[in-house]
Amino acid sequence: MLKHLILVFCISSLFACQENQEKKKIELDPDYLGVKYEDIAKIKKEINADAKSAAIAKIIQNKAINEGFNGNVLIAQKGIVLYKKSFGYANLETLDTLVADSKFQLASLSKTFTAVAIMILAEEGKFSIENTVKDLFPTFPYEGVTIRSLLCHRSGLPNYQYAFDARSRRDSTALTNQKLMQWFAEDKPTLYNKPDHFYAYNNSNFAVLAAIVEKVSGQSFDKFARERIFLPLAMKDSYIVTTQDTLINKNRTFGFEGTRKVQKDVLDDVSGDKGVYSTTSDLYKWYKGLIGNKLISPESTHELFVPRSFEYAGFRNYGFGFRLWLDAKLQAEYVYHTGWWKGYHTIMWFDPKDEYVIILLGNKLNRSIFNIRELVEVLKNKKSTLEEDITEGSENK
Repeated sequence: MLKHLILVFCISSLFACQENQEKKKIELDPDYLGVKYEDIAKIKKEINADAKSAAIAKIIQNKAINEGFNGNVLIAQKGIVLYKKSFGYANLETLDTLVADSKFQLASLSKTFTAVAIMILAEEGKFSIENTVKDLFPTFPYEGVTIRSLLCHRSGLPNYQYAFDARSRRDSTALTNQKLMQWFAEDKPTLYNKPDHFYAYNNSNFAVLAAIVEKVSGQSFDKFARERIFLPLAMKDSYIVTTQDTLINKNRTFGFEGTRKVQKDVLDDVSGDKGVYSTTSDLYKWYKGLIGNKLISPESTHELFVPRSFEYAGFRNYGFGFRLWLDAKLQAEYVYHTGWWKGYHTIMWFDPKDEYVIILLGNKLNRSIFNIRELVEVLKNKKSTLEEDITEGSENK
């Protein structure tokens, strides 16, 4: 009898130990950010997770097999990762296989980080978003360009990629954000339009915002982003292209256009408009940090998602550093940003109401990344009116 009781006790202890280990694993696993162990099964049943995972797998596998997708994917809903996988190569020349923590250049998806960096400093009283650039950079040649107008692409600034094309080709050293501000002061290229007169998507806006972060914080944009955004959210695999930390470049990918590796040029070190390298898991932490108001107040987060460009008819719009897809009441139904730079195509798309996020990062130019309607239909469990390619006809949106 005693032996039997001892055996029962040992078995019970073993199961209890295994359950505790499983709980600990769940708590530490970024795939279950913010989800209690005892709630996982309930949430999975509520969202029909198994069926959605199977349907998503078919869609993504088709992108990889038939549409040439080369990259990483993470799709989650209500804290449950439904699908996470890698397809293809980090470097198509050496055929290094992509892994879960492969790091991709986010291109314009980087703008979301710049917007939050600005809101962090504004909340600390370092400036008001109604301040002008000239308030902070007295030699800036344009009057009336506010931080607010930069955040929502209403500044009227010329695009630095075109305005300084000839000068950047003559200058053999890499262009930086502070050097860009110097060039604006020296060359005074003509404004595209009056400040706050019209919406026009333009990389100059967010390059200038990153320069403002550097000027006000007294830190490089890389250091500020690392200390104030990446580390607080445990985004250990994220960094800015100008980082001096060579160790963090492990598992970095390279951009390709077809079979051609895209080489670095003098514009690549300008950040704020682009320049963040990250992983799907870190972007999932970024999404959770945003919706959980981990870095800025709920009021500031709300400001990010307020539509501010109605010059164009339709449901596409722009807030502060985030693209918006509006509902019939012209409120943000979906929040997202895309990216396209030097062989990279990227997208992070999320639904605040149904609590799902779609993250696709590719390092070989392939527009199938932007074809997300089928995924949205699976996650919402109903037909969607989205275009097949959500960027179609939206060069300025």
